[in-house]
Amino acid sequence: MPFNPNQDTESQPLPSPPAASDASRIAVREWPVAERPRERLRDLGPAHLSTAELLAIILRTGTRENSVVALAQGMLDKFGGAGGLAQASFRQLTRFPGVGEAKVAQLKAALELGRRASASTQPELPIIRSAADAKRYLLSDFVDEEQEKFLVVLLDTKHHVVGKEVLYRGTLNQTVIRPAEVFREAVRANCASVLVAHNHPSGDPTPSADDVATTARLEKAGDLLEIKLVDHIIMTRDAALSLREKGLGFASRHTN
Repeated sequence: MPFNPNQDTESQPLPSPPAASDASRIAVREWPVAERPRERLRDLGPAHLSTAELLAIILRTGTRENSVVALAQGMLDKFGGAGGLAQASFRQLTRFPGVGEAKVAQLKAALELGRRASASTQPELPIIRSAADAKRYLLSDFVDEEQEKFLVVLLDTKHHVVGKEVLYRGTLNQTVIRPAEVFREAVRANCASVLVAHNHPSGDPTPSADDVATTARLEKAGDLLEIKLVDHIIMTRDAALSLREKGLGFASRHTN
């Protein structure tokens, strides 16, 4: 049931969170460095983190029973997501087990900063609805690039760009590009679709047999994950080629 900020909860103690699993008890400082929320935000950007991970960074520490990420997820479940946390009073939040006034002050300050930022004028996120949009968007990423580079662009349900990652550099072939790595951040960020692109420093955008085979493998992997592979673009200094437009590697040439 969603959290109701008008409900009188001051006189009734909040139930303790369910017993944590062994995994949720492990302190974040004991996690692999690449999986820790602060390091992932630093390396990948905030769009790649779940709401629980973002909240965990604000809360900073967990409890003896729960890691800070498990504590954050418990708060989100109890109060009905980030919106519920924003509506809850200071005192209501402090009554959640393991959360004191210092943590709530940090949370309320962060939520207010977010509210003020969203109220100000912000540039619109780039939108990729066609191969032409993709080519224009990718130009700056490949200009004067002298070695092969493979890039993944994350898109939301309205085709807005929400993230971008250079996955590989150097000589690329079908065996180097692993679907698990291509879709890893899309899964974490709950993205609807991805666009992939790489360049041919030779200046010839003609797809190789490996380019076509890689596209087919990625489309099949995306179908299993319910994340659409929008296109595979090959970039050069003076040209750009869409494998979807050419009907190469895709089961269907339609983008929508």
